[in-house]
Amino acid sequence: MISQASRVLTRLGRNNELKKALANSLNNCNKSSPSIIRSFSSKKQALEEKDKFEYTDKLEVQELKHYIPCYTIMNQEGVVSKPEQDPNFSKEEVIKMYTTMLTLNIMDSILYDVQRQGRISFYMTSFGEEAIHIGSAAALEMSDTIFAQYRETGVFMWRGFTINDIINQCCTNEHDLGKGRQMPMHFGSRKINLQTISSPLTTQLPQAVGSSYAQKLAGEKNCTIVYFGEGAASEGDFHAAMNFAAALSTPTIFFCRNNKWAISTPSKEQYKGDGIAGRGPNGYGMKTIRVDGNDIWAVYNVTKLARKIAVEEQRPVLIEAMTYRVGHHSTSDDSSRYRTVEEINAWKEGKNPISRLRNYMNHKGWWSDAQEKETIANARTAVRESLVTAEKQYKPSINEIFTDVYDKPTPNLIEQQKELIEHLKLYPDEYPLNQFADSKLILKD
Repeated sequence: MISQASRVLTRLGRNNELKKALANSLNNCNKSSPSIIRSFSSKKQALEEKDKFEYTDKLEVQELKHYIPCYTIMNQEGVVSKPEQDPNFSKEEVIKMYTTMLTLNIMDSILYDVQRQGRISFYMTSFGEEAIHIGSAAALEMSDTIFAQYRETGVFMWRGFTINDIINQCCTNEHDLGKGRQMPMHFGSRKINLQTISSPLTTQLPQAVGSSYAQKLAGEKNCTIVYFGEGAASEGDFHAAMNFAAALSTPTIFFCRNNKWAISTPSKEQYKGDGIAGRGPNGYGMKTIRVDGNDIWAVYNVTKLARKIAVEEQRPVLIEAMTYRVGHHSTSDDSSRYRTVEEINAWKEGKNPISRLRNYMNHKGWWSDAQEKETIANARTAVRESLVTAEKQYKPSINEIFTDVYDKPTPNLIEQQKELIEHLKLYPDEYPLNQFADSKLILKD
């Protein structure tokens, strides 16, 4: 196993630092750390592992007896039940958190309508889940790696992903970091340590375990967090990822957003037993926490603790955040066909995470109606101006179709690129070539 891994390492053409770290780690493991990479060449007889359960002469069918409690410290009125558990952020930090949540909410409203106008092809809102985004993001370090699903926009915004970055990606123009290759809402950014989102459901979970295992081998004091919905937890990749993480003791935070609906399937039809959290302790021997996803301080405390466990103990943690998807699943969905307005309003009005934090600020005298109006107006202006600018930009260069897969273009890619250019020269009026960057330069004789 060591020799095979070493051969792979010698073929790595990039990232010499990671290559060096992995090589050193493999050498150290071979010498003194059989617990990280198992050696089958030892002549010593392996001791039989002792059973961790007791034997009994009682024939008893086991059933679910205890449900994991849901941790919360701040009620809807913004009152913290145990002051010692209040993270006690400064006024400036709390205002930044609140304005980010409010800006996300405003941007979601505008871009949802923009999609309905046909100006972008697709969009997904985060209504009702804003506290999960900001609370968890604030507890992480920038050096921690993020694997997201598609409803974590606030996490990226907290890390510095701008309104322009978001709208450029949704408009797939030449400033889109993904170069127009992805659906809207499929962000990625090396700057904020965000792995590019992919459409297939749950594929990010085993990838995140691989990322955190690499962090472990390299001796980094960081972790990888992976976000997913309770619907994604019904996929096989969820179980494979959980088992790998537990068996390899990787510094992974599995963050489940249980928003009650997997498109049109309610959670009660997705699983039995104690939700997603119940699978952690008994199913995979994993430390697990269930949290009120609409309580930003509870989410922050839980994520901070999970990160501490992941980094210091080098083991995975499962978080299940209980919340509600107030908006439609996406612009391709009409949730009024499978749930009532009364149900939506009960959460929108009675358990709103934004108003909960606003109430907290009101108690401290940190916010006013005038500030609220100004923030909303500024957010609307920023989003609309960004959209107008983004729509005027060129689409990415046609040549970008053939880049970034290989370090150097392969002969067949070069041939395909040549064929495309020749085709476009023959039929220039059949394509909106004037919308693409460098099209005149590329197609000129």
